[in-house]
Amino acid sequence: MLAIIIPYYKLTFFEQTLESLKDQTDQRFKVYIGDDASSENPFFLLEKFKGKLDFTYHRFEENLGGTSLVKQWQRCIDLSNEEEWLMVLGDDDLLSNTVVEKFYSNLSKFENESNVVRFASKTLTEENGKTSEKFKHQKWDTALNFYYKRFKGLTRSSLSEHIFTRKSYFKHGFREYPLAWHSDDMAWIDFSENKKVYSVNTSHVIVRLSKINITGKKDNFEPKNKAEQMFFTDLVREKLHFFTPSQRNEFLMTYEIAIKKNRKVTPEEWKFLLKNYLKNGKVIPFLKCIRRFFNNITTA
Repeated sequence: MLAIIIPYYKLTFFEQTLESLKDQTDQRFKVYIGDDASSENPFFLLEKFKGKLDFTYHRFEENLGGTSLVKQWQRCIDLSNEEEWLMVLGDDDLLSNTVVEKFYSNLSKFENESNVVRFASKTLTEENGKTSEKFKHQKWDTALNFYYKRFKGLTRSSLSEHIFTRKSYFKHGFREYPLAWHSDDMAWIDFSENKKVYSVNTSHVIVRLSKINITGKKDNFEPKNKAEQMFFTDLVREKLHFFTPSQRNEFLMTYEIAIKKNRKVTPEEWKFLLKNYLKNGKVIPFLKCIRRFFNNITTA
C-alpha cells in the first residue's frame, strides 16, 4: 500500500493538489495531511473531499516548518500507518492521473530491487502559467550518477516526484539542512543504499514554481548557502570515492566555493582538499589548490 504524505501550510493551490489525487485512476493509497499550524485553515476545502478521497487530517498546534522543515516532514510521516511505500507531496504540486496506477503496474519490476522510485516530472511556473516539457529519466540509474547529472544541469529533481520505502526512511531519515534545501538530494543517495533507482516515465508529477514556495523565493539565499555547504560537506566526506577522478575534482571545488560563501576555509578543510586533490592524480587542480591555500594565508 502507498501513503501520500502532504505537509500542509498554504491554501493557495491546495485544492488543485487534492483534485489531482481524487482523479487518480487507481485509488489504492491513503493521504495523510499534516497542518503545520497554518493560518489558512483548510477545513471547508477538506469537507468537499470527504467521501471522494481517503484521507486523514491532523492539525499541529506548533509551527515547525519555520524552524525545521525536515522535522515537519518527519512528524507528517509519523501520522501514517504501516504502508510500505511513502510519497511526500508538496501542498502545491500535482500528480498526473495515472501516477498511482503506473506505480502499481511497475511494482513487480522494482519491488525487491530498489528502495527509491522516481517519476517523470514537469515544472509549472506560476508567474507565467507555463508548463515545461516532461523531464524523463534513465529507467535504472544509481542515485549518485543521477545527482551528478543534476549537478551538471542535465536533469532536475525535487521531493514530490519520488516514492521510497518506509524501511529505508526509518533507517536513514532526512538530513537536517536549512530549509530542507538538498535534504531530498541526499535522501535518495542514502535511501537507495547503492541499489539503483527505478524511473517511471509513462506518468509524471507537476512541480509548481512560485514566489511563495522555497524554490521560487528570492529572500532566502543565506540559509540556502548554508544548506549547500552542509550538503557538499557530507557528499565529499562520505561519497567522494564513488565518483570518477574528474568528478571528484568538480565536487571538491564546489565544496570549497560553498564554504567560502559562508566563511573562511579552516586549516583542517584545506588539508582535506589538498589530500584529495593529490589522491585524484591530477597535477593542475592540485597545484591550483596549493596556490589558493597560500593566497588564503597571505590575505588572512
